[in-house]
Amino acid sequence: MEKNNQLIIIPKIEKYIEYMLVLILKLPRTEKFNIGNEVKTSMYDMLKNTLLATKIEKSKRLPIYNIIDTQICYQRICIRIMYNQKWIDEKKYKYSNELLSEIGKILGGLIKSLGVKKYA
Repeated sequence: MEKNNQLIIIPKIEKYIEYMLVLILKLPRTEKFNIGNEVKTSMYDMLKNTLLATKIEKSKRLPIYNIIDTQICYQRICIRIMYNQKWIDEKKYKYSNELLSEIGKILGGLIKSLGVKKYA
């Protein structure tokens, strides 16, 4: 189950990154280079941390999973700012949040598989 979740989360993150890159390209020019770069950096870091977590022993994964969770929260906030500033429409806002939510649910399952009831 856990190994399967680790393999499932990577394509979900790739799909999310591909969607967000298209969305970022359509932002106003100044914001493309400001908030767009912040989101891109966070997305790529999230992917790197996910890949790292698949390579280390199970007992050492929780801190990395917590970092990934923080990156998900940060990206949600950035997307909300984009929506509130009307740089993206409601449909794109909802879809990007759905993609992040899927990733978050899988991550929650991975954390549960470690036998942890709360985030450390």
